[in-house]
Amino acid sequence: MTTRTETDFTHLDQDLYAKAFQLLDPTPEPVTPTAPAPAAPTPVSVILAAAPPVHRAGPVEKTLSDALAFLDTHGWAKHRLIHHEGARCSIGALRAAAGTRNTAYRDAGNLLLAEARRQHGKQWEAIPSWNDSHTGAQVRGVWEAAVRRAHHLNI
Repeated sequence: MTTRTETDFTHLDQDLYAKAFQLLDPTPEPVTPTAPAPAAPTPVSVILAAAPPVHRAGPVEKTLSDALAFLDTHGWAKHRLIHHEGARCSIGALRAAAGTRNTAYRDAGNLLLAEARRQHGKQWEAIPSWNDSHTGAQVRGVWEAAVRRAHHLNI
């Protein structure tokens, strides 16, 4: 069996196509060129835009936060470093949180005392005397402000 393949193409009249389309749609709507669609963001930019920056607490902020958490868990005490039921004063909580009297312990204590002086007057020479002269709510307010300040200072 022989199949004949013709390679001659018949010329098509372009006006014929235009007339056919006009017959199909006699009143075409004008096409207005639109701005190209914005490119979709790359997956990496979507991930970066969706993820908030991660804050890593500095050693002073961590010490203050841990000490405040210790006070919340074990209780706050006046007139003694450690109460027989486990509650501690502010210095006791700082020592428990820091583990050792390192730089973070000293800096956290200095920041706490500075905040206590800012809120309750410059007369306070040490944390124990300030701690013993105020209510639990006042002491907690100073602790919270000291944590915020350490966070703000990124220390």
